[in-house]
Amino acid sequence: MLRGFYNATQAMILHQRDLNSIGNNLGNATTAGYRGDTIVKNTFMEEYILVRGRTELSGTFHQNYVENNYVNLEQSNLEFTGSRFDLGILGNVYFNIRTMTEVSNVYQSRNGQFELDGEGYLSLGKAGRVQGQNGDIYIGHDDFVVTADGVIMNNDGIIDTLLLTYIPPEADVGKVGDNMFSYDGDEVLPPGETFDVVQGAIEKTNVDAVREMARLMEVQRLYEANSQILRYIDIMNSRSISIAKAGQG
Repeated sequence: MLRGFYNATQAMILHQRDLNSIGNNLGNATTAGYRGDTIVKNTFMEEYILVRGRTELSGTFHQNYVENNYVNLEQSNLEFTGSRFDLGILGNVYFNIRTMTEVSNVYQSRNGQFELDGEGYLSLGKAGRVQGQNGDIYIGHDDFVVTADGVIMNNDGIIDTLLLTYIPPEADVGKVGDNMFSYDGDEVLPPGETFDVVQGAIEKTNVDAVREMARLMEVQRLYEANSQILRYIDIMNSRSISIAKAGQG
């Protein structure tokens, strides 16, 4: 009976985490450069139960648990906006954004919806400033162009070159907020790997909203089923206790 409690409760926790992940994906289905989350599940075999000081093999069952969150880094489609501040990327490289917090950090992002901050630097909203080979990119005005290899120019010549970090599609990255990542791997572009920076376009999210809705309904049904199982086990346990007490009387 206790094993049934454990299985049903653990399954509900797992499905709750799955629902949270799906909800976050759907909530960012229109966020530029967003990368979808997937819950990675693992399985282990529970075999032993202690009974009055002795250990005996008491059957087996498979138990699922959440190992970690997997971030899908698959390339998504570009949407052309015509704004010179919007930059999209074709390839496995990421923009670098320096946070403007007291302790400054540099994170990677595929969100290319940039703007100028109050001091004339290219920035990703309040997230931080876009990084070039020489640090923060100072534009000063909106008269600039960006070439396919990331060189930023105006009428006076080259301003800077975008600092881009290579992250392979299968890499394990950590999420910072909804739209930035931390990556500890080799950031150097490997031989044969190419990319193109496209000015006037942004990369759309790689979340498939229809698929996520289907997953949402499936996981919700599983959550409710395990909730019902837990309720039945609780009823059976209460009746067993009542019968035991009646037998003792």
